[in-house]
Order: sequence, then structure tokens, then C-alpha cells
Amino acid sequence: MPGEISVSERLRNAVGYRRSFTSTNLMNAVFASLFKGLVYPQIWEDPEVDMAALAIAPGHHIVAIASGGCNVLSYLTANPARITALDLNPTHVALNKLKIAAATNFPTWNEFYRFFGVANEKANIAAYDRWLAEHLDEKSRAYWEHRRLGIGARRIGVFARNFYRHGLLGRCIGLGHLVAKAYGVNPRDLLRARSLQEQKAYFATSLAPLFDRRLIRWALARQFSLFGLGIPPAQYDALAGAGNGSMAAVIYERLERLCCNFSLDDNYFTWQAFDRGYSRNEEGPLPPYLRRDNFETIKSHADRVDVLNRSFTEYLEAQADASCDRYVLLDAQDWMDDRQLNSLWRGITRTAKPGARVIFRTAAKPSLLPGRVAPEILEHWDYREAESLAFTARDRSAIYGGFHLYVLQ
Repeated sequence: MPGEISVSERLRNAVGYRRSFTSTNLMNAVFASLFKGLVYPQIWEDPEVDMAALAIAPGHHIVAIASGGCNVLSYLTANPARITALDLNPTHVALNKLKIAAATNFPTWNEFYRFFGVANEKANIAAYDRWLAEHLDEKSRAYWEHRRLGIGARRIGVFARNFYRHGLLGRCIGLGHLVAKAYGVNPRDLLRARSLQEQKAYFATSLAPLFDRRLIRWALARQFSLFGLGIPPAQYDALAGAGNGSMAAVIYERLERLCCNFSLDDNYFTWQAFDRGYSRNEEGPLPPYLRRDNFETIKSHADRVDVLNRSFTEYLEAQADASCDRYVLLDAQDWMDDRQLNSLWRGITRTAKPGARVIFRTAAKPSLLPGRVAPEILEHWDYREAESLAFTARDRSAIYGGFHLYVLQ
């Protein structure tokens, strides 16, 4: 049963930890320990690409990895019947439940946007106490109201101190800014660009030369350097393989795509990377769930989301045959060994309704399923290669090598 497995054990299993004294196991154990806290204040996958690939229709049951919850709440704009949001990280579960409580109980979009869009005002704490606290389950409320050593500010206080500067991702981006500034480059200067051409010029003249710095190349060659991006050792190896062993080459290529392929007017991921928040103009680019014109839809549909602290495979084992329509795996398969992959896809295949769709992302460009998932499982699925390539090009987060769509035959 789910309660018989501890959070720590689930996380260690997910990253491939084995009880032996090796450097790889040590790194896996460190990563699993870090992953219990806040990792993604904002999810780093483009929900608009997700929704285009999923072709969500009324009546659909979506099973998705929750992460920071931006995707799950955004899917509500497509009017599915039900979303089951799963995450091994208890902090992400608490964050998703906070977002659902906020969507349900804040009276207007203004409070909702100030809380998660600005996320940097003391008024958010009063709003939490007035509208949200009593609507959270006991565990989630205990998480957000926790005080370290019983004193000091509550955790909910991060929403008065720029929430997007916190968590592993927020701190990793902040460290990147500090390193760039040490070499005389202020990443925020990119946001002064008035055209895509100016964005490309800034990348070429200011950011690209940083990758020639010996210290930066040395740091990126270490697995721990990307822990702050939520990338465990197994996924680091997959990323490095995409660059013929050079992580600096991979990060260069992905950063170039982020800076040069999408206009600042349309890409909130660029604002998060270079300003550590969203555009200060509320009409600027935002994830779908935060847009004013979607608020009433999100509010009326929020009760369709069920957030659970368990693994994808574990959840599917308890579901009936042909009971789910859409599956969102994010990049979790990059973490998995062959046994885990086959167990996951057996569960997906058994529970999938006719026409079911699965989407996921990979650090490297090709799909990782051929040659690893048993042919008798994979033969049930049609890989939409051309569509996958097109969605990869459209993905504004720009960090992944490939976006992949599979449809049940």
C-alpha cells in the first residue's frame, strides 16, 4: 500500500539509488535528499505545447506528474473531467494544494495574480490567513505554517519575498546570475532587447563568451552542478550524451534556443530565467493558469484536480483497465532504469482507453523507449515522430532535447 513506503525510499528508488558504496550512489542519495524540499517554484515545461499535443476533450481523465502545478492548473482551461496530479515530492504536493485552494477561494483574479504572479508582497500573507489557511488539508497547512525551530517566519512568507527566488531552481538561477556578474555580465540586460534580433545579438556578444571560461566549463562537467535544475545523475548523463560528453555544449545550445528562438513578448520562461519572476507588466507573458481571462474557468474547475503523493506506477497499479485518457510524464523517464520503464508502460498500456495519448520530454533528442521498453508493450503505441519534432521546436522552455507524443493504436 502507498503508506507503507516512506517519502525518502520512494525518492531514492526513483533516482536509482542502490545500497552500495559508490560515487554514483552517493550522488543519488544527495539528490534524493535535496528533492524532498521545494525544487520547482515554476514548472519548466510549456503547458500550451502540452495541451496542443494532448488534444484534451471534455470527459477526459488526465494523469500527470504535478511538479510546481503550473501545468495541472493550466490543463483546466481545456475542460477535462478529471486530473490526477502525482508527485513524489511532498513539498510539490503542498504547493499544488495551495494553488488549488487559492483558485477556489480567492474572490478575484487580482488576489490570485498578486499571490502567484507577483509573489513578492506582504499582502499575500494576510490573504493566505484570510482566504486559504482554513481550506487546506492538515499536512499542507502544517507545511506552509511551519516555523524553523519553532520561531521566525512561516514558510508561507516566501510569497512576500519573491517566491521564484526560492527552491532549488530559484537558487540555481540566482547562482547563475552571480557567476555571470563576476565576469561582468548582467543577465537582466537581455530583457532590454526590443526585438528578436537584439536578443540574438545580446546572446552572441554577452552570454556566449561565458562558455569559454575555464571555471564555468569545469563546473558544468560535474554532476552536482545541475542538481539545482532538478537534474539527477542519470539525467545528467543523458544530457551530456546529447553534447558528445560536453555539458557546456549542451547548456550553450539550450540557452541559445531560450534567448534567440522566442520573443520576450511571448515567453515567460525567458523572464523567469533572466529576471527571476514574471514580467512586471501584468499583461506580459504568463502561464495559462495565471491569465486574467482564464481565472473564472480555473476557479470553477479546480475541484476536478486530485493531488497525491505517490509514484505514477504505484497509482496506475490501483486503476481499472481502460480508465485513463491522457498521461503526462514530464521528464521523469530520464531517471528510470529499464525495469522501471517497463513497469510504467505496462501500467499505462493496461489503463489506457482507445486513442489515449502520452507525452513526455527527454534530455537527449531521441525518444528513449525503443530498445528499452519491451516490443510487446511498445507495439500498442504509435510514435508521432513528425508531430513530436514540431512540438519540440514550439516548446518555449527550450531546455529539453526532445518532446515526444505516443498514441494508443
